[in-house]
Amino acid sequence: MAHLRSRRRLALAVPVVLSLTASLGFLSSPVSASPATGPAVRAADGPNLAYVVNTRADHRTIAYVQREIARNGGTVVARYDRIGVIVVHSANPEFGARMRAVRGVDSAGATRTAPLSTAGTTDEGAVQVLSRAEAAKVARGAAAGEEPLEADQWDLRAIGADKAATIDPGSRSVTVGVIDTGVDDTHPDIAPNFSASQSANCVSGKADTTYGAWRPADADHYHGTHVAGEIAAARNGTGVAGVAPGVKVSSITVAQPDSTQLFYPESVVCAFVFAADHGVEITNNSYYVDPWLYNCMDDPDQRAIVDAVNRAQLYAQRKGTLNVASAGNSNDDLDSDALVDDSSPDDSTAHTRTVDPHKCFDIPTQLPGVVTVSAVGVKGSKSYYSSYGQGVVDVAGPGGDKYQIPDTPSKNGRILSTLPNNQYGFLQGTSMASPHVAAVAALLKSSHRHATPAQLRALLKAQADNPGCPSGPYDGDGDGVVDATCVGGKRVNGFYGFGVVNALRAVE
Repeated sequence: MAHLRSRRRLALAVPVVLSLTASLGFLSSPVSASPATGPAVRAADGPNLAYVVNTRADHRTIAYVQREIARNGGTVVARYDRIGVIVVHSANPEFGARMRAVRGVDSAGATRTAPLSTAGTTDEGAVQVLSRAEAAKVARGAAAGEEPLEADQWDLRAIGADKAATIDPGSRSVTVGVIDTGVDDTHPDIAPNFSASQSANCVSGKADTTYGAWRPADADHYHGTHVAGEIAAARNGTGVAGVAPGVKVSSITVAQPDSTQLFYPESVVCAFVFAADHGVEITNNSYYVDPWLYNCMDDPDQRAIVDAVNRAQLYAQRKGTLNVASAGNSNDDLDSDALVDDSSPDDSTAHTRTVDPHKCFDIPTQLPGVVTVSAVGVKGSKSYYSSYGQGVVDVAGPGGDKYQIPDTPSKNGRILSTLPNNQYGFLQGTSMASPHVAAVAALLKSSHRHATPAQLRALLKAQADNPGCPSGPYDGDGDGVVDATCVGGKRVNGFYGFGVVNALRAVE
């Protein structure tokens, strides 16, 4: 999987707790101190970094703040006036502190710890590419009316998506935006349902709609193409099928084009705003925003990151966009009192810290109104890697599990989908569970065209099937050690939220 440390590698996620909304509430209280008069005092240049400066969303304030940005050695890259977010580059090491003292600035901080010209490294998860010989073997077992590789898609059958497609494959007036590493729209399974007019490259923090800019930088940036196929691979007699093969997908690329494939805050802000302004009804977010696994509100840089991304995703919700995100692959209880983060910052030198998940937020999945998704395997039980948490997870979806083996031609418990360059391959993670949920949301949106994001969230929960907590100790990897404890009942619990989504029920 692309850009995957322990979480994105099998994807990421986290909670949606009431205390989060309360904690974020103070972000609306502006810092009112005025800057010193006269020209700003510049310290010696430091590394050139990206920043977000978050202001009151009125033109007078934004114009004033922009003048102060220039006075303090910053260059504006993009302005999002409707949400009061300005993306800036600056080599002034005092830039963030100085901007936080400017009248009308609510928060300001660096979005990375490495200079713009360099970045750290990322441990990527491995994709299992389906060879031509293996594909031919699977195709020989295809039943009448199935796609050639559908026999290996146990996930479609697990949520009734194969039957749902015969009733309602979804409307072409509904688009799911894949905010990710890019989508190969030339793939024969994706091309029929791809929306170029709703696609862009947001890596710089400013949308580039040049034709093809949304495509992955190279074959190693395969994550977004896999996600797009899970959602809407066409039933066209080629390869695989998506959960909602009648809807459209778009690509909003946010991953750095180098080997790190990092998803920086300014790129994600751009993506949410672009999706909202271009009529994207649902976004899929199988990632967490770099460089911090958790953004703590007592750190001014991390606070500014939360503020900026939250403004953007709330703007998307107000414009009618439902945001769906993966819950993470650390097998963490996200409703616990403390979590250990040993991977941040991931663009320079990480250090170990203990964080309070009620004060330090994984974004975007832990932001208000975002649908948080855990993963299950073919047996319908929580995937061994999937994070969980009572009151945190909203719903679950098939994400694959190498320990839960299906009775399919390839006997592969992971999720089969599209890859760049007309290929197919298996991946597992909450990164794979989230697009299943986004696709079911697209089916619901197809039938309920005027449903708001809040109503779609309620519909997702209402149609889900909840297996309830395990009757005995949970040992996901079968090593004899209890790996997690499920809290809750049959209606809602920490492993599955309100349950595993059901595509067939969504269209009936």
